[in-house]
Amino acid sequence: MKNIRHLFGVIMLVTGAGLFAGCVQQDQQNVPQYDTINVVENFVIDENSVPIFPKKAALTTDTAQRFSIELPKRCQVNWDNQTIVSVVPEEPIEMIRLGTGDDLPDLKVTDYEFEQLTVKQTLDKLLDGVDIAVIEDGELTETISGSISSGNLADSVELIAKMGRAYYSYDAEFGEIHLDNRAKWMIKMPKNESIIMALLDAMHGADVRNLLVDWQDKTLVFEGNYQTEREVAKIISDIASKKYMIAWDIDVYRVYPRSDNPIIWMNLLPAFGESNVKMSIPGVVGRALVVSPEINTKTLQEFLSQQSNIVLISQGTFVIPNGWQSRFDIGQCSKEDRLETDLVIGATGKYGDYGGKNKIDAKIVLRTSNGELSSFNIPSDVGDNYVIIGIPTHSFVTTPETLISPFAELVVFMSPRIISIVDAAKLPTGSDVPLVGDALREFLGSDM
Repeated sequence: MKNIRHLFGVIMLVTGAGLFAGCVQQDQQNVPQYDTINVVENFVIDENSVPIFPKKAALTTDTAQRFSIELPKRCQVNWDNQTIVSVVPEEPIEMIRLGTGDDLPDLKVTDYEFEQLTVKQTLDKLLDGVDIAVIEDGELTETISGSISSGNLADSVELIAKMGRAYYSYDAEFGEIHLDNRAKWMIKMPKNESIIMALLDAMHGADVRNLLVDWQDKTLVFEGNYQTEREVAKIISDIASKKYMIAWDIDVYRVYPRSDNPIIWMNLLPAFGESNVKMSIPGVVGRALVVSPEINTKTLQEFLSQQSNIVLISQGTFVIPNGWQSRFDIGQCSKEDRLETDLVIGATGKYGDYGGKNKIDAKIVLRTSNGELSSFNIPSDVGDNYVIIGIPTHSFVTTPETLISPFAELVVFMSPRIISIVDAAKLPTGSDVPLVGDALREFLGSDM
């Protein structure tokens, strides 16, 4: 009301100015004085009033959306203390279904047959005459056929539910079997964080979302359907059976040439020697170079700084079980929103025999929300690095015009690592010491 009176006073003052110009000097001292007056959508906002803002939708704020306990573990690389081969003890991984309810009564089932019935219909028929109701909490339309010669009730209900890709829980208090097409599981993870990250990355690669990770007690909870359960069970089985995993440490740069010319990448050869650039792999966009350890993040930046300015867009690491795929989201580990943060680096990798030699056979894919940008099939030795060059920054520009130089480009540096998983009783002496020199050559030459 105070602001309305102020506004009314200002309007009256302006109206009266034309008629009573001679009174302005006398009346002006009675008009409240403000340092600034901002009119926003017909509201007068002054230093004494309460700001009025339009109502926002009930959405998670951006900074809260970005919060993640996982990011400090994922989004930093200690390039000064990188171990290309590490050995970790084997630990069990257990998946337990949650919310199974009470135990079913100890009843026997004999000579039961069913044909082209839904799970609910099959159980209704089985439990005819028993004081147990069957309730569908989720839509279950698949029909099943089969027979049970003999067994107890719990095993029979479990079999019927699995045949119909359903999950059941029993409420003894109300005598009800509840059926659903989704369930919740808890995974008891190993203590080693590299294996935990591999498990998470493999699940992300399989598009399993809404993961709840308790980093204190090393457990993971997720929900899903029958297909999700099979995917995760396969991941766990595969991780448990693998003797090693592959990890990539990554730096992503935006490079601005200092002149109106692109980066002269051919200068890399005389700068480091031709023997240190082992392979050149063209993609639909860009090119992947397989380089020796001589070309690392430090020496690469020194080379680029002679021709350009360099900005670190993102940094991080991800781990996959041998033969699996995963992804690294540039935006997840970037310090701020940039054009390139829409980029995702996907990787599929396998370590083993490659034409008689032990190599990492990887496929690296660059994707944005608009689809695949480029991909590279990269075979490399342990210890080699990848440098992806020639990805124009303009690939990420969505406006007709931009202030960014047409010669600015994205440069991705990737360094693969091998994580060997061995029986704890067979851990080599000094396994916490990085494998280098003769020890590394002996390890790589052994049967992994």
